[in-house]
Amino acid sequence: MSPRQEKYAPGDMVDAIEANLAGMMWVPGCLGRFSEQEPPGVKRSMVDFPYSFFNCIGDTRLAPSQVEAAIQFIISDAKARKVPVLWWIGPYTTPADLEQHLKNYGFLLHDDQPGMAVELAKLDAGLRNVPGLSIQKAHAEADWWQWGRTMSAGFELPPATEFVVKAWHDLFSRIDPEIVTAYTGFLDGQPVATSALALVGGAAGIYGVSTIPVARRKGVGAWMTLQPLLDARAKGYQVGVLQATEMGASVYRSLGFQEYCRICSYLFRP
Repeated sequence: MSPRQEKYAPGDMVDAIEANLAGMMWVPGCLGRFSEQEPPGVKRSMVDFPYSFFNCIGDTRLAPSQVEAAIQFIISDAKARKVPVLWWIGPYTTPADLEQHLKNYGFLLHDDQPGMAVELAKLDAGLRNVPGLSIQKAHAEADWWQWGRTMSAGFELPPATEFVVKAWHDLFSRIDPEIVTAYTGFLDGQPVATSALALVGGAAGIYGVSTIPVARRKGVGAWMTLQPLLDARAKGYQVGVLQATEMGASVYRSLGFQEYCRICSYLFRP
């Protein structure tokens, strides 16, 4: 996808955040299906892994009269496929009261995070070096497994969620690396951190930033965010976007990111 060329005002930053997240709806679809018509008014990825991030719903543009039927359709589909689903809510989601409808049907708030963005020309790249740190792109079978297991350890996922590792492995093995690229950080030769760059919707989106507990507070996470953005800037992209965790928000601000909106997600488990 070609980078956006115009200069970005605050409203444009919100556009970029929404567009990148909407573009991520179809990325997991390479493992299953992507649809803009099941039901009409939403974009969806549908993958038969019990992993909500790969069964996500977003870019919702529903009329009030469509809401009940759309939610019922998605719940029925989730039950039939026995997968959880994650419904993203952004500033342009319609109708404005969609969150209340989701709660009424048993969706639970999963995250409420700042939607952040930065002009890549203004990135603060003056990070101190982290001794022993190297960052490599994951581009082969063993690399993708290693990335997934490192990410799982960084997010402290339980062993029962090994299917998440497989889901990401399968995604990286099928997606065009010019669209989604995985990065693994090594400290003294040991894998300790991950991130992923998604060049969708005309912006450079950062996802999957994680650092294993023993390697935190050393500056590793900042480098795992900065390096993909520098690569995106070299390709001509002008804006980087992400949804920040509480742990990562201060790191992203140190790189020049600012909050422009809130991005919520609601989870339904059959």
